[in-house]
Amino acid sequence: MAYHQPFQITGFHSCDRDLGLRLLNGSDELRLSDNPWDWLGPGVYFWEQNPHRALTYAVEAARKSQKFSGKIKTPFVIGAIIELGNCLNLIEPNSINIVKEAHVNLLATVRESDEIMPVNKGANRQLDCAVIKFVHQSNKNKGVPRYDTIRSPFQEGGPIYDGANFTDRLHIEICVLNTDLIKGYFLPRPVEEFNPYLNKEFEE
Repeated sequence: MAYHQPFQITGFHSCDRDLGLRLLNGSDELRLSDNPWDWLGPGVYFWEQNPHRALTYAVEAARKSQKFSGKIKTPFVIGAIIELGNCLNLIEPNSINIVKEAHVNLLATVRESDEIMPVNKGANRQLDCAVIKFVHQSNKNKGVPRYDTIRSPFQEGGPIYDGANFTDRLHIEICVLNTDLIKGYFLPRPVEEFNPYLNKEFEE
């Protein structure tokens, strides 16, 4: 099902400083991540409107306290203007229903083939990844236009007070499959707040 979002969002990507600088000068591009723990499936991941969380993640990755497929020596945050295009937007009911149906059909497929259903274990979200991949494969089989992006809230961290549903790391993630919809990169301001290691070395 096509669900076009006719607007742009600002996303922030955690990366190594060398890569960030290459992105800014146009000599490199971000590549799709395709790990079994990538909960929204293959794509380039961004924190929507959240440079603070992007920096925190980059620092944690540099300190090896985050599960991360790449190598971050010097934490860096790159900003991007992203057009959502055909978006699987998991903040609206039609998209939720698509994912729910995909889970039901994936479970049936796994049982028929006598295989083992993937499971989520903490940060290793193999079940979520498998369900999203099943959505993409089902669309391909039906000749349905592929998604350009996926947008979803993520409940992370602990409650900010007793009995709260608000968590201290609640955020929205954007997974970009069609990188042509990344319209440009920028250095977030204030620079000293979001890229404190731009001109100095990082110490763990």
